[in-house]
Amino acid sequence: MRVGIATDHGGFGLKQELVARLKAAGHEIVDFGANALDPADDYPDFVVPLAKAVAAGQVDRGLAVCGSGVGASVCANKVVGVRAALIHDHFSAQQGVEDDHMNIICMGGRTIGPSVAWDLVQAFLSAKFSDEPRHLRRLGKVANLEAS
Repeated sequence: MRVGIATDHGGFGLKQELVARLKAAGHEIVDFGANALDPADDYPDFVVPLAKAVAAGQVDRGLAVCGSGVGASVCANKVVGVRAALIHDHFSAQQGVEDDHMNIICMGGRTIGPSVAWDLVQAFLSAKFSDEPRHLRRLGKVANLEAS
């Protein structure tokens, strides 16, 4: 799978850990930065290009990390076609894809450890959207919000 990843200084260490694990698992990684630890950087500078790449189909799924994951989630969801969520548990990582067609998982580099983050990423990447009529109907309503 082609996976995009982005972070600011708050998630830089976690991003490095996840990139190594993703590569070892055979995923192709597109790294949107940050490429160096800079306490003055801003998450939108990295998350927006990731979100645009996900929405355009240039990557299959995205991982966005900032200090808490909240800013990355808010920012990513401003891009039409993105369905991002802040995830802390295995159930939501999987169900968010299956029911809600989540395409970017957001995590906090200061709130979650690398082992839990890796478990969530694996659940997120292995999940498949269900295509059930009720879920398609709900996604249509969300798409209508984006169009208005």
